[in-house]
Amino acid sequence: MNILTHKGKSYSLDSIGFLAEPEQWDENFVEGMAPQLRIEKGPTREHWDVIYSIRHKFKETGICPTIFEACRENNLRRKQLKKLFPTGYQRGACKLAGISFRDSHKQQELYTAEAAEALHAVASNKSYTVDVRGFLMDPDEWDEHYAIHRAYEMKIPGGKLTEKHWEIINFLRESYKKNKEIPTVYDTCDENQIRLADLEQLFPDGYHRGAVKIAGLRLR
Repeated sequence: MNILTHKGKSYSLDSIGFLAEPEQWDENFVEGMAPQLRIEKGPTREHWDVIYSIRHKFKETGICPTIFEACRENNLRRKQLKKLFPTGYQRGACKLAGISFRDSHKQQELYTAEAAEALHAVASNKSYTVDVRGFLMDPDEWDEHYAIHRAYEMKIPGGKLTEKHWEIINFLRESYKKNKEIPTVYDTCDENQIRLADLEQLFPDGYHRGAVKIAGLRLR
C-alpha cells in the first residue's frame, strides 16, 4: 500500500493511487494529490466545485456519479473538464474526491455466492472470471459473447450493441493492447469523434461502468 504525505498528514492509497480509507479524505489530501494528477498550481474554485459535487452526489445516493452527471451538474463541456482534470474523470476528479465507482454500495448489495456464480455463467458451455462488480478479471478472456451478455443485462438501449458501440469497444481494447492502459474518456471521444452526450446515449451506465466493462477491461 502506498502513502501520500502532505503537510505532516499521511494518507493510505490503494494499488492504483485511490484513497484506501475514504473517511481520511479532507482538503489537505486534495492539495497534496493534485500535483500528481498534473494540476501543478493546485486546485482552483472550479476544481473544488466539481470535487464537492461528486462527494455530495455520492453522499446523497451512495453511487459515484458518472462523468455525464458531473458535467451536467457543473455546466461543463468535455474539453473544460479535461482542462481541469487532465488525467481523466475517474483518475482525476473522482480520485481527488476520495471516491470512485468501486465505492458504490448499490453495486455491492445482493452479491451472495449464488449471485456471483450466476455472473460467471453467460452460456451453458462458457464461463468468465469476474470480480464482485462484474468486471472481467483477465482481459484476454474477453470475446464478443461476453460483450453481448453484458450489454443485455445493463442499460444499453434495447440491450443490443450497434455498430457504433462496437467501434468504441474495439477502440478501447486495441488501445489497451497497445498501451497497456485504459484510455481516458477524453481520448476515447477524440479518437472516435464522438460527443460526450452521444457517448452517454450509447453507454448510460457511464464510461467505466458501461463501455470499459463491456470491453472486458477494468481499473486495477
